[in-house]
Amino acid sequence: MTILVTGGAGFIGSNFVLDWFAQGTEPLVNLDKLTYAGNPENLKPLKDSPAHVFVHGDIGDRKAVRRLLEKHTPRAIVHFAAESHVDRSIHGPDEFIQTNILGTFALLEETRSWWEKQAPSQRDEFRFLHVSTDEVFGSLAPLDPPFNESTRFAPSSPYAASKASADHLVRAYHHTYALPTLIVNCSNNYGPYQFPEKLIPLMILNAITHKPLPVYGEGGHVRDWLFVRDHCAAIRQVLASGRVGETYNVGGHNQKTNVEVVNAICALLDEARPHSKIRHSTLITFVKDRPGHDRRYAMDISKIALQLGWGPTETFESGLRKTVAWYLDNPEWVAHVTSGTYRHWMEKNYANRGEA
Repeated sequence: MTILVTGGAGFIGSNFVLDWFAQGTEPLVNLDKLTYAGNPENLKPLKDSPAHVFVHGDIGDRKAVRRLLEKHTPRAIVHFAAESHVDRSIHGPDEFIQTNILGTFALLEETRSWWEKQAPSQRDEFRFLHVSTDEVFGSLAPLDPPFNESTRFAPSSPYAASKASADHLVRAYHHTYALPTLIVNCSNNYGPYQFPEKLIPLMILNAITHKPLPVYGEGGHVRDWLFVRDHCAAIRQVLASGRVGETYNVGGHNQKTNVEVVNAICALLDEARPHSKIRHSTLITFVKDRPGHDRRYAMDISKIALQLGWGPTETFESGLRKTVAWYLDNPEWVAHVTSGTYRHWMEKNYANRGEA
């Protein structure tokens, strides 16, 4: 028994892989292209594990995917591989189309072709689980009810549109070819190993080096925050017990404005790394908003709670405390990922925004 994970060196993927082996010993094949956000250092605890097979490759390489399927005969595929940062999709959407749409299509096609050749019992037991995002649903007004699984898609960015396209493809392969698929749409994740272009690690790392904390607009954008290990538990539960062809929303029940999040980080850093002269919150700088910035996301998770018995175990406060502590305790990892390439991206995205 083996599962195949795509994108298992990225933020959510690597947390899932580490958590998988914390829960059991079933072998796992990890296919990752190792783009800027895919980091082998995330998987360092597994370097001596014979049950973890890492393969450097692209989901768009159909021959490579075909070889992996034929060699390992996985009972499931968990598909994380994606370009995933809205700001990057605004600056350069091409890679998002290539990976998130065409890459998912290539993976589905090779999976379908291989799956159709398997014995009936293996076909029945197989699952293709696609990990998606709440951003496919667009934006909510302040008093709108949270997104549920029937909310219509209304993506606002090239990233969200590419993930919505992938979701449609996965659904289509179930309805047209009977491929046993599952989809998880998650809210904003945070936790260990997140690449520091995203809000929470960016604010932690800027604050401890006393750099400005750039917050878009007036900081009133609302997100539902989900601790990454809670998300991993939800994926495992959907993989084990989810109904074939269904979609499940996963969220943390933690709606916070961006400025609330940043202030909470600053308070934790004031406690853990007090500065002799200033409070970290004085570093907050409001900058020009990004184009098409969704105002609010929120997730209705009643379906996964009622059908599968899943719910988040971390509060935002407990999860954020663990996250801040992890970044403070892992300076070597931070130094490795904040390389020249990362600094070039930060300059490209933030240098010319000016104050809001």
